[in-house]
Amino acid sequence: MRTRGAQQMTTDQSSGVGKRVLVVEDEPMIRLLLDDMLTELGYSMAAEAGRLDEAITVAKQAEFDLAILDVNLNGQPVTPVVDVLVERRVPFVFVSGYARRGIPEAHSKTPLLQKPFQAEGLARALASLKAKAAN
Repeated sequence: MRTRGAQQMTTDQSSGVGKRVLVVEDEPMIRLLLDDMLTELGYSMAAEAGRLDEAITVAKQAEFDLAILDVNLNGQPVTPVVDVLVERRVPFVFVSGYARRGIPEAHSKTPLLQKPFQAEGLARALASLKAKAAN
């Protein structure tokens, strides 16, 4: 689990710039890739976690505006993290290599980023969160 300082955050909320993201992903290389892509898109990775216990803790304690969640963390469903985010009213996107398998039924309409993905797919998923929040 790692949280990042305010020095990496900006204040322009009109685009992706300044949006702080929690990344929950068990593959370190994918977390690194997401960090690069998010920076490219004007977001900052405010916190990250690779294990379920870490993810629950950071989801409860860290300051972030949205989350990107791997559906399966080393064989464990990400559902407890989803519950924390729902309680905090934080929007999130799922990431999975297995399509919608493993996504809780109550969240079947949540945007899904299918692995492998490119920056364009991530941008679309984040834009869908923004559009959903505007409604």
